[in-house]
Amino acid sequence: MSETASHIVHLLPLKMALIGGLGIGAQWLAWKLQKPAIVLMALAGLIFGPLLGYLLTLSMPDWLPAKIGNPVFGVMDALRLNPIKDFGDLLRPVIGISVAIILFEGGLTLKFREIQGFAKPIRRMLLVASPISWLLGACAAHYIVKLPWDISAMIGGLFVVTGPTVIVPLLRQAHLAERPANVLKWEGIVNDPMGALFAVGAYEFIRFTAAGGSLQFAFGMLAFAAIFGTVIGIVSGWAMSQAFNRGIIPEYLKAPVMLVWVLLIYVFANEMAEETGLLAVTAMGITMANSRFASLVEMRRFKENIAVLLVSGVFVILTATLTPDVIKSFFDNWQVPTFVLVTIFLVRPIAVFIGTAFSGLNWKETLIVSLIAPRGIVAVAVAGFFATELVALSTEYAEQGNFALAASLEQGAVFVPLSFALVFATVLFSSFTVTPLAKALGLATENSEGVLIVGANPWSLGLAKGLKDMGVPVTVADTNWRRLRGARQEGHYVFYGEVLSEHADYNLDHSKFQHLIAATPNDAYNSLVCVEFAPELGRHRVFQLAGPEKDEYDKTAITFTARGRILSTQGRNFDGLTQNWWGGYRFRSTKLSEEYTLTDLLADRGEDTDILMIKRADGFVAIPNSGEKLKVEAGSTVLTFGPVRADRASEDARAQENPNPSGVLPA
Repeated sequence: MSETASHIVHLLPLKMALIGGLGIGAQWLAWKLQKPAIVLMALAGLIFGPLLGYLLTLSMPDWLPAKIGNPVFGVMDALRLNPIKDFGDLLRPVIGISVAIILFEGGLTLKFREIQGFAKPIRRMLLVASPISWLLGACAAHYIVKLPWDISAMIGGLFVVTGPTVIVPLLRQAHLAERPANVLKWEGIVNDPMGALFAVGAYEFIRFTAAGGSLQFAFGMLAFAAIFGTVIGIVSGWAMSQAFNRGIIPEYLKAPVMLVWVLLIYVFANEMAEETGLLAVTAMGITMANSRFASLVEMRRFKENIAVLLVSGVFVILTATLTPDVIKSFFDNWQVPTFVLVTIFLVRPIAVFIGTAFSGLNWKETLIVSLIAPRGIVAVAVAGFFATELVALSTEYAEQGNFALAASLEQGAVFVPLSFALVFATVLFSSFTVTPLAKALGLATENSEGVLIVGANPWSLGLAKGLKDMGVPVTVADTNWRRLRGARQEGHYVFYGEVLSEHADYNLDHSKFQHLIAATPNDAYNSLVCVEFAPELGRHRVFQLAGPEKDEYDKTAITFTARGRILSTQGRNFDGLTQNWWGGYRFRSTKLSEEYTLTDLLADRGEDTDILMIKRADGFVAIPNSGEKLKVEAGSTVLTFGPVRADRASEDARAQENPNPSGVLPA
């Protein structure tokens, strides 16, 4: 092994750890800042890739001593990401396997029952708008970027996708109205595998025609590859679901076996018919999503975790492969920005307006759906995969002496910079325009975070009324229609049914709430609900009433890790809260100020008062945990539950900031 190769191998573990740290670190920072993760991951890849590469080409300044400059440049060289050099021949299969797992995870989210339940505009978006967008996108790539028709078809097909990982945070940010929000959300979920399959079909056509076959042969082989890949995927997905249902695979091995099975099917399909592996694993994921087996939810969560790790790593790798010359070409070449602008302001709007005509959407809803279409991480990952495949195919034909065909295929390298340009532009444009556009069109709902209350009873309905008085939207869920009567009379959203059922997956609108309070008399059931919703909402956002008083080490107590956070700051359980309710305790919302603080409020209401909800001036909601030290800013509104004092003259005089304190009568 040469000295250079030995140096690369020695640094490879550092580079892999750095890629993982940058990707997951960007995901965490995006969650913390409530910003699109894709932008932060791209910045991380650009800084540790092209930027460090450019800095290393500069000579050391004269004013910097060598004993300082040499170590600094050495560290920069060690941290610089150059995936083509670092991974060599491994880069192509690593990206291919990663994309296969990402597409399989996307297939697991696609259920036929959900598609059948789509409203008319959503169906039209998928069946009419997507093909139109593919056709117009291919024309834009051909006539503006001057790419061959076959590569243009790949680009047009892939850029149909709108990333759900980007859209969902944008919808929460804009508080978009229900109908356009649902159209955008479900379009993104279904379009992920569809766009990739469009690109796979175009790539297969390129490969078959490049081999010298006629158009009839190319279409025939393409049909064969599609049928073969689909059959392999369906059969393998059915076999795996049957193995799970019959107990052939133990619970603790199900997730690892599924991961290995995906890799085996991907490799096997590619060996039997080249480049059908992506189609096979996508079909496998869709088949398993529509098979009934008890571990589907756990499998989906495991795959989501793997997909997040792979997506983060692949995105950083692909960003780091960009060179300063490629980045410079974004600004020097008018074709790239023109293609991006045409895609955003012509291709997408034309496709959406034609596709959703007479579908029930009004012009305002159609306009915002047509303009908010951020491309996501899957688009870049798949683009990177096909770019490497086209370049490899170009090299193969160049070695055979077919230089004209090689030169044509080599243009596929533009896939990556073009996808980055479109992703950046659409994400930034959507991020900055979705909120003001929604407000201008009258499609923005109240800027407040919602709460799901599981369990309808007098105390929880009083809590729902108190939250509504604060401007916090509430959804009340219960399995008894009669118990929901009070919630319906108060005008709350209601869900009649079991929140843990498959029925709730399709009919409970998860976009209406960001917090959960399990308030049934059954402590074990409350814990089960919190555990079920914790991965979606975050464990810091799921709360339940305190359970029966038991010692921490009592073997009959539910462990801390298998339950939600405790709602009551006083540690009251269901029986205690119900007893207090019928004893005259009531909910009251109070706005704090510099003059009237939380200390003053507690002094007025009494030491036995519970602090249940804090709504900040910016609309964000916080639910304090039992035993948590409270820090409440002036301007916040606090919901309390405590005794109603007979003499309230002192309190009313001091709480002038709250002219309408509301008590809640029994439901």
